[in-house]
Amino acid sequence: MAKNITLAIDEDLLDKVRVLAAMRRTSVNEMVRTYLQRLVEDAKQHDEAREELLKLIDESDADMGDWRPSREETYSGEPRFDRWR
Repeated sequence: MAKNITLAIDEDLLDKVRVLAAMRRTSVNEMVRTYLQRLVEDAKQHDEAREELLKLIDESDADMGDWRPSREETYSGEPRFDRWR
């Protein structure tokens, strides 16, 4: 069931949005609804991707051991990743 909400928006911005909505043959209401749906879907996809990555980390058999670059290696100025060469 759809619910109505009250939205406070600058009058100048509302005028511009109404023109944009008319150009797109839609309504301001539909534009807001679509934006909010995308916002929720993006957040959902982000959460799902994060959960998948955490699951991969937990299930991984990879072990970096105690390897860490030395201070000299860190501050040498030499590129450390092939993709930047």
